[in-house]
Amino acid sequence: MSAVAAPRPGPPLWLLLELTYRCPLHCAFCYNPTNLAETGAELATEDWLRVLREARELGAVQLGLSGGEPLARDDLEEIVAEAHGLGYYINLITSGVGMTEQRIAALKQAGLDHIQLSFQDSTREVNDFLSSTRTFELKSRVAAMIKRHDYPMVLNVVLHRLNIDHVEQILDMADRLGAEYLELANTQYYGWAWKNRESLLPSREQVRRAEEATARFRERVGNRMQVYFVVPDYFETRPKPCMNGLGSVFLTVTPDGTALPCHAAKMLPGLDFPNVREASIGDIWYASPGFDRFRGDSWMKEPCRSCPEKTRDFGGCRCQAYLLTGDATNADPVCELSPHHHLITEAVERAEQAVAAGEARAPAVERPILFFRDHRSRDHRSRDRRNQR
Repeated sequence: MSAVAAPRPGPPLWLLLELTYRCPLHCAFCYNPTNLAETGAELATEDWLRVLREARELGAVQLGLSGGEPLARDDLEEIVAEAHGLGYYINLITSGVGMTEQRIAALKQAGLDHIQLSFQDSTREVNDFLSSTRTFELKSRVAAMIKRHDYPMVLNVVLHRLNIDHVEQILDMADRLGAEYLELANTQYYGWAWKNRESLLPSREQVRRAEEATARFRERVGNRMQVYFVVPDYFETRPKPCMNGLGSVFLTVTPDGTALPCHAAKMLPGLDFPNVREASIGDIWYASPGFDRFRGDSWMKEPCRSCPEKTRDFGGCRCQAYLLTGDATNADPVCELSPHHHLITEAVERAEQAVAAGEARAPAVERPILFFRDHRSRDHRSRDRRNQR
């Protein structure tokens, strides 16, 4: 198949605003950047409101509010109210820390449609270890608040070697909490998870058992709960269509205003991503070289360029290709046709050996787990429009 130039993209249908990188949790699998010291000051309220208006004018309809912990922003309710007035469907992605009865009521009144609450495990001990905080009871209280305020109960648990054997207990916990939706999202290895990959990547047997436990649970509960089990990329033979192709439908704005075609793309070398302080969303989406770089397939190397799957998987994840091979234009090594696929199989083999040696319970001292840290947040209060001007 011959390469074709990228057509003019449609609108950015899915907008993700990472309102802050500040977070009370310190998760070992966090996808936030590991070089937070290089992040500039958070956008002011008016900047976020302008981004919402400009993206909606282009056709954006789905809005995610995340972080860090978005509840750390004092202006969250104002941002939600503006988004609701513009007609977005609004999803808050939260650890629950900072949620109170007063805030959830205010968010409901402002027009928030959906809350996705994260847990790290089904027990206080493991949940609190994995987040390096004492938050399990708090999360349980927030889950009850979500039910009381008539939101869909949507839980998310990131799976990895240290908790994947607890899937049955996690499923039972979700059932007790009255969840209507549960996402068991296996770790994707970039950000802090990349640094901790040797301690977090599970074995094939662990993944198999977790999938079987999930299938049994689905049979037992029927339509009472929808459970999504996202298999780790490393255990696939074909890559996922990452973001449906970079620059196709997804736009994220980081706390300092950098606009990205995926939340991890800032790591990609040689790309100059624009900032919403200096450019409109329209110019960013339609005229930015950073957003245009991986549209179409003219950038592809073999075997992707001549592969009939390229219109479905778009060559896979560019960030994964860069982290594993040093070149973002290579085929995603997850693909069994990639000349770099051995990097995946070798990583899985090391995980197999580690699990067999018992490291699932006691990670080796020579590979300590590195927890997410943003030292600036210790004395950093939420900034509103007045003190950011």
